[in-house]
Amino acid sequence: MGQVKRIARLAAYGGGTATAAGVLLYGVVLGQAMIAKRTIPMPTEPPPRGDGLYGAGLPGEPVRFVMLGDSSAAGYGARLPEETVAAVIATGLAEKLGRPVLMRCLAVVGARSPDLPPQVEAALEVGPDLVVVCIGGNDVTHRVAVGVSTRFLIDAVTTLRAAGAEVVVGTCPDLGTIRPIQRPLRWLAKLSSRQLAAAQTVAVIEAGGRTVSLANLLAPAFYQDPERLFSWDRFHPSAEGYAAAAGALLPTAAAALDPRFEQPLSAGEGVRTLPQAAVEAVNAGGTEVSPASVAGHEHGPGGRWAQLRHRARWPRRPLIPRQTVPVESTMETA
Repeated sequence: MGQVKRIARLAAYGGGTATAAGVLLYGVVLGQAMIAKRTIPMPTEPPPRGDGLYGAGLPGEPVRFVMLGDSSAAGYGARLPEETVAAVIATGLAEKLGRPVLMRCLAVVGARSPDLPPQVEAALEVGPDLVVVCIGGNDVTHRVAVGVSTRFLIDAVTTLRAAGAEVVVGTCPDLGTIRPIQRPLRWLAKLSSRQLAAAQTVAVIEAGGRTVSLANLLAPAFYQDPERLFSWDRFHPSAEGYAAAAGALLPTAAAALDPRFEQPLSAGEGVRTLPQAAVEAVNAGGTEVSPASVAGHEHGPGGRWAQLRHRARWPRRPLIPRQTVPVESTMETA
């Protein structure tokens, strides 16, 4: 519990301003929230399913990859299975690793962090080598307390790591880019998203996973070209938006599975205290944060050590065909 409190305190950087604004503007924000709920259409059908075997003709045992999280992880808003973020990641992994990738997406539209336990339980049945988690947007819109969100995320990452899976978490996206949300609600959504993303970074690294900051990476593009990067509901990403997110997550996912993809550190990268790394990552989109040690010690005077990297995004490439066989049978025989 003490760990969760420390994470919640970190997430509150700048939080006093948000609290004051929330009190002063409560009536305006509440009214705007009701308008936004009426403006953003509710999901009417499930997202396309991209589950299957990618790169079936490649040599070696398949890499077992599972995607967990909310509607963004499930690919709601994409029109075709191959356009979902999980499918793009599976394609990229097969290309880069030169091995087939068996992908299973267990993400659920509307999920919040407290909804992760059943997804994790289902993932363990797959015996994954890699799990990518994208969650947090619904925590912000439904005002789930940061401490509650991070507690469930810590449990999820800890459980998956104990089972031998590498875990990569794409931290909370910037909800301030969503057009139906007007100021000042948009400003509060942006601040809350960043606070949760910082807290998620601390939680995941403490639990032994890696994070990739998505908010600042994608926000400028979404602001500049919303018609192309948002789907028809103006809330979820389009195929292009999902490709941008997958391009940010792919380098970290590949490096987690294969040390050949670890690159030498560049200027501005390196070891930080975990609180410093979390705040810096929120302010520099596309930043990877991973556990680190100094002189053999995981903790120093300022807390846990973490390593910061600004990985180059992978461009979207031609898709490797997906073998559309029943996922359950391939999981059993692979």
